[in-house]
Amino acid sequence: MAEVNLVQAINMALAHEMARDPDVIVLGEDVGANGGVFRATVDLQRRFGLERVLDTPLAEGLIAGAAVGMAAQGLKPVAEIQFTGFIHACLDQIINHAARLRHRTRGRLTCPMVLRSTCGAGIHAPEHHSESPEAIFAHVPGVRVVIPSSPLRAYGLLLAAIRDPDPVVFLEPTRLYRLFKQEVPDDGEALPLDACFVEREGRDVTLVSWGASLREALAAAQALSAEGIAAEVIDVATLKILDMDTILESVAKTGRCVIVHEAPRCAGFGAEIAANLAEHGLLALFAPVQRVTGYDVVTPLARLEQEFMPGTARVVDAVHRAMEYR
Repeated sequence: MAEVNLVQAINMALAHEMARDPDVIVLGEDVGANGGVFRATVDLQRRFGLERVLDTPLAEGLIAGAAVGMAAQGLKPVAEIQFTGFIHACLDQIINHAARLRHRTRGRLTCPMVLRSTCGAGIHAPEHHSESPEAIFAHVPGVRVVIPSSPLRAYGLLLAAIRDPDPVVFLEPTRLYRLFKQEVPDDGEALPLDACFVEREGRDVTLVSWGASLREALAAAQALSAEGIAAEVIDVATLKILDMDTILESVAKTGRCVIVHEAPRCAGFGAEIAANLAEHGLLALFAPVQRVTGYDVVTPLARLEQEFMPGTARVVDAVHRAMEYR
């Protein structure tokens, strides 16, 4: 079995589903002949033709709108937005049309579209190429928000997203694209949406994260193990719809929780998880929930990029603060 990186896993999933289902259409800027800005769609146009892999103008609103129209007519479009800094032009189509189509038509129509985009810092790109807007989309009723943390997870979750009858915003951490490889069987097996994954078992503290930040959470858990602190690490994977049961079950065991994400702290998705813990898991907590996040500033340029992202040392410090409560 071949080892692939995350962007290759995305390509594998797209190719598999296009071969299986003739209704799957890929569209976006440079996704055809060039194979996309990160080559996630490389070779798809040659294999599946000009009618199923569409190069579009530089117009993100048009891409999202075309995807909504295709989905309403029974196709399964997978639209690529090169960077999340440009995804805001799609908000009207996502919020006012894609997310509401099932409700607006009383179930007569659904909107089986996927809006793929990159997210997060770490590749020394400008701020429009490094943002983490997952909380914006998670606030929209009717939209699923998925962020993979590995090649294996990207493959399985993207298959599930394409097969889902409702719109999915699928955010791919840019710094993970070529960071590491995994064995990924091209077997068409989808992973479940709306489910967290327990990455590492532990008894003392629960680390909750998603996307690229899961790397720092796992690194912190490894460092803490040398101190005798056993951290359980949870990959949220699907932010909306949130699998809070898995998080609550873990916190009931550990009594402490540290949430790690790259997006700015204010109204970040970590606040939603912390609020759920306060509402439903308060009596299990030995310590206040800690959050380790990006700062409430525009994503900085390369020189300060590492300072902005929640590094392993910040996660370890947050765990130490939580462990002070006995």
